[in-house]
Amino acid sequence: MKFTVDKHERYVVIEPLTDFLDGEAAAKLKGEFMLRHTGGQRNIVLNLCHVGDADEDGLRMGLLARRLCKASGGLFILTGLNQKLKELLRVTNLEGYFKIAPSISKAEDMIFGNEIRLDLRGEQAQ
Repeated sequence: MKFTVDKHERYVVIEPLTDFLDGEAAAKLKGEFMLRHTGGQRNIVLNLCHVGDADEDGLRMGLLARRLCKASGGLFILTGLNQKLKELLRVTNLEGYFKIAPSISKAEDMIFGNEIRLDLRGEQAQ
């Protein structure tokens, strides 16, 4: 499975180029999430605009990414979800677990809001 990585100063957008997110695709994405996390990237946007469906392994991959981002104070945001993926998240009771944005631009707003909160907490701690 191929995917694109679009790096920005405070976040990275990863876009799987597949129509089905299965265990094989999830394993490759997990590796990329780990690489980004160890490289100091704490905010990840997973753009699923090309993904039409996913299985259980595909969903679990997102749980790992969320834990990694949260552990470092960052956000893991899903965007580009079609109706089938939204329904899958709802049926598995994961829609409230993930941050979901309607667009990359809205995800960016969420990230910058979180970064401002983190910066303010850092200033207050001094």
